[in-house]
Amino acid sequence: MASIPQMLFSWREVEQLGDLERLAVALSYLPDEALMQILENGRGKGRDDYPVRPMWNSMVGGVVFQHETIESLRRELRRNAQLREMCGFDPLRGVEAVPPPWAYTRFLRNVMANSAAIGKMFDGLVRELEALLPDLGRELAMDGKAISSYANGKRGEPAGKEEPGRRRDEDAEWGVHAHKGEREDGSVWQKVKKWFGYTLHLVVDSRYELPVGFELTKANASEVKEGHRLLDKMQNTHPQLLKRCERLSADRGYDDTKLIKKLWDEHEITPLVDIRNCWKDGEETKLVEGCQNVVYDYEGKVYCVCLATGE
Repeated sequence: MASIPQMLFSWREVEQLGDLERLAVALSYLPDEALMQILENGRGKGRDDYPVRPMWNSMVGGVVFQHETIESLRRELRRNAQLREMCGFDPLRGVEAVPPPWAYTRFLRNVMANSAAIGKMFDGLVRELEALLPDLGRELAMDGKAISSYANGKRGEPAGKEEPGRRRDEDAEWGVHAHKGEREDGSVWQKVKKWFGYTLHLVVDSRYELPVGFELTKANASEVKEGHRLLDKMQNTHPQLLKRCERLSADRGYDDTKLIKKLWDEHEITPLVDIRNCWKDGEETKLVEGCQNVVYDYEGKVYCVCLATGE
C-alpha cells in the first residue's frame, strides 16, 4: 500500500515534472490496495483479459494527463508504449493490450459500485496530511463546482415515459446558477449558467489548496444543505480538522443563518460568508427599531440620518 512520504512537494515542483513522472508520483502515493482487492475478488475466476490494476492505473493516468473522455485516453494508450508499461499492461501484446470501450464501461460501473472504498482512500490521505501538517484545516473554504454530463439532458418527458438507456444519464439533473450585481453607474448585471450533470461540493484548506471533504450530488442539489452535510460528515471523519479550524470562507450561496450559527456556536469557527441581498427591489435601508434617524442596509452598515436635511 502506498503512503505519503515524510516530505511534501510544492505544486510548482509537481508541475515541472513530465506527465509520466507525475503519474508515477500519483500511482506511488495512492492507498488503493484495498480497492484493488475488492475489485479483483469481485471478478473472481472469470476471464482476466484486462486485469484490474492496469485498468485502474490507466484511469488514474487519464486524470493526470487530463483526458476528458475514455476514447481520448485509449488513443493515448495506443500511441504511448511507456504509458502502457507504467500502467502495467502486457508489453508483449503491444496495442492489443489496450482495453476496448466496453471494458472501461464495465470497469467504471464496478468502481462506482464501490464508492465507499474510494471515500476511505480519500479520508486515509487526509489523516496522513493531518499528521504531516499541524496547521492543516486552520483556514478552510467551501464551494461547489459544476460538472457537466456528456449524456443528453432530460427533455421534460412525463414521469414514467422516459426512455432509459446506457447512453442516457439517469442520475444527472439540470442545474442553474445565477450571479448578479450592480455596476458603478447603478445598472444591474446578471449572468446565468445552466448545465446538465452534477455538482462537486468541496471543503478545502485554502492555504495548502488541498481538499479535506467532498460530496458529489445532482446539479440541482442545494449548496446550503450540502454545506450542512459536509460539516456533519467532517465532524464524524475528521473532527480534529474542525476543532483546529479558525475561519471558513464561502460565497453568498452559503449565506444561511443556520449554517452560520452551526459554524460559530457548535464549532467556534468564524464564518466569512458573503451576504445575499434578500430585500425587496428598491429597498435600500431600514429604520432601526426604536430610533427615528438611524438606518441600516442589507450588509449591516449603520447610518445616522439628519432629520432636517435627510443626509
